[in-house]
Amino acid sequence: MAKFSSTGNSQPRWLFPFVITAISCLSIVPLGRLVYAGALSIMGGGAGDLLVDPQVWHAVVNSLVTSLAGTLISVVLGGAFALALALTDIRGRWLLSFLFMLPTMIPPQVTALSFVGMTGPSSPLLKALGIAPPLGSPQPLYSLGGIALLLGIQHAPLVYLSLRAGLLSLPREGVEAAQLSGASPMRVLRDIILPLSIPGAIAGAAIAFVSAIGNFGIPAILGIPGSIITLPTLIYSRFASFDSGTFGDIAMLSGIIALIAVIGLAIQDRALKGRDYRVIGLSGPVASFKLEGRRLPVEIMLWLCLACILLAPFAALLAASLVPTYGVALSLDTATLSAYREILFRQSVTQMAFFNSIFLAGATAIGLLVITVLAAYTLSKRRGFIAGLIKSSIDIPYALPGIVIAVAFILLFAAPLPILKVTIYGTIWIILLAYFSSFLAVSFKPVMSAFLQLDPALEEAARLSGAGFRHRLVDILLPLIAPSAGASVILVFLIACNELTVSALLWSAGTQTLGVAIYNLDDSGSYDLASALSVLVVLMVVVLMLILEGLADRLPRGVVPWRN
Repeated sequence: MAKFSSTGNSQPRWLFPFVITAISCLSIVPLGRLVYAGALSIMGGGAGDLLVDPQVWHAVVNSLVTSLAGTLISVVLGGAFALALALTDIRGRWLLSFLFMLPTMIPPQVTALSFVGMTGPSSPLLKALGIAPPLGSPQPLYSLGGIALLLGIQHAPLVYLSLRAGLLSLPREGVEAAQLSGASPMRVLRDIILPLSIPGAIAGAAIAFVSAIGNFGIPAILGIPGSIITLPTLIYSRFASFDSGTFGDIAMLSGIIALIAVIGLAIQDRALKGRDYRVIGLSGPVASFKLEGRRLPVEIMLWLCLACILLAPFAALLAASLVPTYGVALSLDTATLSAYREILFRQSVTQMAFFNSIFLAGATAIGLLVITVLAAYTLSKRRGFIAGLIKSSIDIPYALPGIVIAVAFILLFAAPLPILKVTIYGTIWIILLAYFSSFLAVSFKPVMSAFLQLDPALEEAARLSGAGFRHRLVDILLPLIAPSAGASVILVFLIACNELTVSALLWSAGTQTLGVAIYNLDDSGSYDLASALSVLVVLMVVVLMLILEGLADRLPRGVVPWRN
């Protein structure tokens, strides 16, 4: 029989120590090992050599330029969609929101490949349309501007989500009072809506910046051919040319990325100081504007924007996957499914990548669900400093760039484990543990939200009736949080299945993931195979998002991100 704590919350004594241990192993220990390695390297004089290396400073400057420019693009693009979809009466808002969310759900290397196929002189789609640039023309995306553009598109949905959340909670009375007083829509937008939405825009910009600074897929696909190196690609290249000082170098480079990310978040906090605009009264979509005669032009502009950033690139990717080799114009005579047959039935590497990604994503989703259900149950009943520290420890790995998490786990498991004398470095298990750390917050948020909405009287009544912890959890709590738990599993599976940044440093022979396979196929010149694999990944993403949409009516608000 389980022993219970004396705190009055009827939790078994082992539960809170288990939660602390699990979160520490997934968050505090790996990041502590990274800090320790960086400190050792600095004390050994490694920092001096690194700081005088011109390549490092070029990477820092390139990372800052592309991330800041990409963030600006994300704010403009995400802000425009948020204002249009949250405040106006345009038609098809659900579909527009669903499609606009796709770029952030699609792996960044797939985004990069699709745009390369849409703009290059060898594009099968442009050749079929007769508008391809002359052969030998430079690829415009192999530049700082190209990287910034795609980072902006990739992370615009993050700004959209943050800004839309604030717009949907606007004070209904304030907007309606201004309209009844004769204020024009532009004045209401300028004097009421935009000032109140500044916190959401700043928060979204900070998230976009942190995501951009650690993005590996887009700078790798576009930057390496154009000889443009960023911090994530520099870490990758240093790791590929391994020598005695590699661990110290990548620890310090990862520390630079983490420091830039932390500075970005600190600037966000500073900018939000004094901008805590609390409103009183009803809120919601009633605070909207009727576009009347301008509705159709606005709808056309939104759909054209989606066509440029989503539909046309996917069409180019699909065209590239249907030709026998990259550079051949797509036509009825050249169309073939040979690339799909190759990756599905002949290429053992891509078959293994499918298996590895599905296994890793499934194991991460299910394993994290067990941890987060117990953690959310515990933390929903506890307050105080330790509970707050645990919640922060859950959020920190997700806030850091994925390449920092990968380096932390490399340093942690590069040597055999003490006492056990075994190592998981170079195996699929190190990728699994890194996924556990990276996506812990993704799994935790929906489950915690569900527990906070439960009436504690239900569990208390069962406890007074003699039901033990296991029976209360299985018979009462789990059925009530099942929709959120299902959403947590799908969200984690969706993100983990398409991940590249973490696995790019951790994979070895036989442990390639889909993200790594796509990157390696493109890097080896097999663009048609990379395109075919990317098309299948996009279709899988859409199917998983539609499944999540099917659960939406049973989930707490905010779990399905594209829903208003």
